[in-house]
Amino acid sequence: LLAVAYVANQVGDTQIVIAALAVVGAILGFFVFNFPAGMVFLGDGGAYFIGFWLAELCVLLIVRNHQISPIFTLLLCAYPIFETIFTIYRRKIVKGAKIGMPDGIHLHTLIYRRWVRSPIRQIPDRRKLNQNSMTSTYLWVMCQVSVCPAILWWDNTLVLTLFLVAFVVLYCYLYYSIVLFKSPKFLVIR
Repeated sequence: LLAVAYVANQVGDTQIVIAALAVVGAILGFFVFNFPAGMVFLGDGGAYFIGFWLAELCVLLIVRNHQISPIFTLLLCAYPIFETIFTIYRRKIVKGAKIGMPDGIHLHTLIYRRWVRSPIRQIPDRRKLNQNSMTSTYLWVMCQVSVCPAILWWDNTLVLTLFLVAFVVLYCYLYYSIVLFKSPKFLVIR
């Protein structure tokens, strides 16, 4: 949302800037009470609303400002979009299962299970909560691979496309390295 606000400001679209910053303010207020302990539950409805708001602002930004590359919003939202596509592929094509069924092998779940959680030691409940929230910090860093280039080259389709391909390669590399127990050692918290 901050990236949308920044690019909207660059092209002078004040309405989108205000709409994006309003939700940023709401999320920051929620974040104060929620990280790292998770005291308030946003739920699926809240997460879906934020996703809808971001998607709507991205569409409006592209439709109203033709100088912005359409790949900008695709790269900006690369993680949730590719996570969904990859999950559908993994479930339907690889496993032959229904795509609507829940499972525990999304990237964020694997990061928690293989990199963050300490399965050997007994740890206090408070630290377990903090370990769970550490999963999000990995994903924040990973998302910057797509968000930062989107902000820097919002009007350059070729550069944005190259970074989109790089993000997909990084995602697949991380996913398969975790699944095959070949994760880079510096990423594992112990």
